[in-house]
Amino acid sequence: MFLQAQNLTLQYPGKQLCRNLSLTVKPGECWAILGQNGCGKTTLIHALGGLHPVGNGNESSVMVAGKPPQTWSRRQLARKLGVMLQEEPGEFWGSVYEYVLLGRYPHVKNMFGWNAVDRDMALQAIEQMELTSLAHRPLITLSGGERQRARIALLLTQSPVCYLLDEPLQHLDLRHQLLAMTLFSALARQGSALVVMVLHDISWASRFCDHVLMLFDNGQAISGSTEETLNQSNLEALYQCNIKEIVVNHGRHFVPETMPGV
Repeated sequence: MFLQAQNLTLQYPGKQLCRNLSLTVKPGECWAILGQNGCGKTTLIHALGGLHPVGNGNESSVMVAGKPPQTWSRRQLARKLGVMLQEEPGEFWGSVYEYVLLGRYPHVKNMFGWNAVDRDMALQAIEQMELTSLAHRPLITLSGGERQRARIALLLTQSPVCYLLDEPLQHLDLRHQLLAMTLFSALARQGSALVVMVLHDISWASRFCDHVLMLFDNGQAISGSTEETLNQSNLEALYQCNIKEIVVNHGRHFVPETMPGV
């Protein structure tokens, strides 16, 4: 059991985000977190990554590889957890290649810096995210979507066991959404990594994720296999709108119907 949350309670002043949430995620699994804006998806990613305190005293806990994340050193934790937040503070003034290479920092073993393996992993990730032609461009000159792809490349270069991703598809065009989802789901399918990602597009969750966690606006949550959990009834309760299920070539798609009074 690599990533565990036990009786997790998260709240903002005046609002409870989740209550007594228990979750176990193992290598080989790809999870989607779904829910309306403001329901606590980002806060949950922060809590699982050790960036947000958990509530309820000793009754609540988050464990990474059997230990609370705060008990690992920063570099040790970064070898195990890779976290992509919605926003990245500050600006990086170097090239795309130099930025992506920073993902190897937790793995550097000597004072002489990067070795051939580090450089090869950075170049491979840049190629995977179709950034080769931009590798020597200053990061700050990239578009929002290109910069998001660089952020994903950095995370791939970091090569953690657990990927915690808060809206990894934001700013990406359709092709690169597909590319990112294919890469992350492949990491999980190979059995060496686990992926937990906040998504807004139900179709990507249905197609690429084998587990789903739904966070409701009242602090309740349900989780389970995608096949069992992702259904019309649960989605209508989650998003408070009418949902239609469409089956095409044995794949399930969920689309919102016209809202009442609109």
